[in-house]
Amino acid sequence: MPKPEAQKLFTYRDYSEWDEGRYELINGVVHDMTPAPSRIHQEVSIQLLRQLLNRLDRQAPCKVYVAPFEVRFPDADEADHKIRTVVQPDLAVICDSSKLDDRGCRGAPDWIIEIVSPSTASQDYIRKLALYEKYGVREYWIVHPTDRIAMVYTMAEDGRYGRAKIYSAEDRVEAAVIEGLVIDLGEVFAS
Repeated sequence: MPKPEAQKLFTYRDYSEWDEGRYELINGVVHDMTPAPSRIHQEVSIQLLRQLLNRLDRQAPCKVYVAPFEVRFPDADEADHKIRTVVQPDLAVICDSSKLDDRGCRGAPDWIIEIVSPSTASQDYIRKLALYEKYGVREYWIVHPTDRIAMVYTMAEDGRYGRAKIYSAEDRVEAAVIEGLVIDLGEVFAS
């Protein structure tokens, strides 16, 4: 990837041409996603994915995807190459197959889960929380492996997230967007 210029805003066209590293664009600003996630981060991701896959088999047409998986957020109906916000959430659940294409997802997934790493904490708690609310992600989980908690944000009818519900490793949490789908946090944090 070329060295970002201080004032330059990037688009998906620029992003698509970068061949090294992992990056996200938020409102045209590039964010480096390196270093690679820790072993614990990966184990939590695998446990969440395992539970989601086991339970989503009965919840067609929803699909779950893991990073690296591109989610493009258009501001209007602009062409892909003009999109200024592209993220790679740790896990994304999409129930509307019309949003899926060979590049990933165009538009808001129904549910996004981010697993906190020391280098991405402010992104997950501040920037992505506002971003996912803005673009209409109906459910957003922030999973913190070290503290063994999950903060769950659910979109209200007014299009805003309410106060987070906080769950610990002792809890089983029912997803708001997929009725009957329950995640056992004890299994998620078992490692």
